[in-house]
Amino acid sequence: MRSPLTSSGAASVPDLSELYRDCTLCPRMCHADRYVHPGICGCGPEIRAARAALHFWEEPCISGESGSGAVFFSGCTLKCCYCQNYPISQGEVGKVLSPDRLGEIFLELQDKGAGNIDLITATQFLPSILPVLDRVRPKLHIPIIYNCGGYEKMETLRMLEGYVDVYLPDLKYFSSHRAKKYSGAPDYFRHASKAVGEMIRQTGKPVFDKNGLLVRGTLIRHMVLPGQREESTRLLGWMAKNLPKDSFLLSLLSQYTPFFKASEHPEINRRLTSYEYGKVLEAALELGLDAGYMQERSSAREEYTPPFDLEGL
Repeated sequence: MRSPLTSSGAASVPDLSELYRDCTLCPRMCHADRYVHPGICGCGPEIRAARAALHFWEEPCISGESGSGAVFFSGCTLKCCYCQNYPISQGEVGKVLSPDRLGEIFLELQDKGAGNIDLITATQFLPSILPVLDRVRPKLHIPIIYNCGGYEKMETLRMLEGYVDVYLPDLKYFSSHRAKKYSGAPDYFRHASKAVGEMIRQTGKPVFDKNGLLVRGTLIRHMVLPGQREESTRLLGWMAKNLPKDSFLLSLLSQYTPFFKASEHPEINRRLTSYEYGKVLEAALELGLDAGYMQERSSAREEYTPPFDLEGL
């Protein structure tokens, strides 16, 4: 049951705000008192977001025909040099939201026909988001998606059990060298590999509704980086060997575009070639990773990044 009930039948809403005083929500374990100064994620204790709207650019089983109810939260626990959402992940773009307003936003997205509520990069605000979900859940009848970079702590993920219907993590790197170089997180794979296993444990095998929307399960995204075919192949090999077959979907992304500080790394300061993506796709199929999605290279365009103009907030 998602919302623990008191004897009177009213939802019990826990106060998790003390977690901001010595923050260890993500693997950075920065121990910031976020009431005094921001954590490594760049955030204090107040919820900040940059957009809440119907989103049509996720995988078909997420967006469907009516769109995903995407809420883009500000800040991020990773420091990816090529982040396409850098104005909100690394910048100052965002609006402070009260918990009551966030709950209204979830319900408004549902009323607009969203097939789900897509929480995008939400880890840094979980102590505030979980009580909101407790309060609105009696009125919210669509799946909750947790859309993240994969860099998650097991203890934090266990807080989400019973709240999340669909996990949508990235699995970015196999090597600590590349993880450090491009995202400032040398321990990325150590945490992300455990995280995706926990997500699969919580959700079980993928389940779709009659319209083809994913209503339960885990969809792992991997974006192929230019010049990094070997890295992608090693990561796919690990997935094939270590994750139970048919327990997840794979989305192999070709949309890489050299945003933000990618120009500091000449080897990734270009678009991905069709040949590179094709070879990684070929490796995935040879490994038996054939349940999921491939992506057309036409997706590697700046217009596929939504405007972070505070719409819907």
